[in-house]
Order: sequence, then C-alpha cells, then structure tokens
Amino acid sequence: MSTLARNKKAFFDYEHLEEIEAGLVLKGYEVKSIKQGHMSLKGSFVAAHDNELFLTNAAIPLYKHATVSDYDSRASRKLLVKRKQINRLIEKVHADGLTLVPLSVYNNHGKIKLKFALARGKRKFDKRQVIKQRQDDVQIGRIMKQRH
Repeated sequence: MSTLARNKKAFFDYEHLEEIEAGLVLKGYEVKSIKQGHMSLKGSFVAAHDNELFLTNAAIPLYKHATVSDYDSRASRKLLVKRKQINRLIEKVHADGLTLVPLSVYNNHGKIKLKFALARGKRKFDKRQVIKQRQDDVQIGRIMKQRH
C-alpha cells in the first residue's frame, strides 16, 4: 500500500473524529497520472450532491500520453461509499457542523483509494499550541543531544 498524495494541511487545520476509506471513479489516464505521483489534494474537500459524495477541487493533471482534448484537472470525482455510510456522514455534517476532509490517496492492491475524515476545524489557539509543542520538542532534543 503506497501513498500517492497527502493533504498535509488537513492534519494541522482539523481535528479528525473518524477516518473513512472510499474508492474513486476515475478514467484510465487519470489513474496513470495518479500512479506517477501527479496528484494534489491541496485545497480539496469532499462534498455531498444528490445523496452522493464527490471529491472536489483535487488536481489531477492530464497524463502526458493521453489523447484527450477537453480535460478539466479539477473536476469533481465520485466516491464509492456504501449508501448507509453516506447517509450517516451527510447527517453528521448537517447536524453537528462537521466537514469531510480528504487526507490521502493511495494504491491498495492495484486500486486507487481515498482516505478522508469526518473532522472539526481547529481554533487558532489549538494551532498555536501545536506549534509551541513542536518547538519545545525540538528544543528538548537539542539539549539532550548536547548532553550526550
């Protein structure tokens, strides 16, 4: 299972409550482009339309050997999730004010999968606390290294 794309900002900006795995509906040339590592999840999100989930605003550039004339690299792509799970997620998003954030895209036995999370946005205070904790850990590491 190799990771093909990660959304690093999602781990900093959101508190993850639950992680979900979904398949993606893709065309062959999109799969080839993703497997070469040409995908970006920066600024992307998961949205619900007509009781279905879609990955929106994820950039998949056109595969260099594809012969397609009108290609939109940021088109919405359908997620393959069970109906019961879709209904539960949509209900939580509407009722609790949560959001669905893509975390990573990976290759699982030849199939492209998306891991996304039901998440709550962090406040500025929480983000500052994380930054301060990282700085403290670096400082402690330097002191420990000097003593040895």
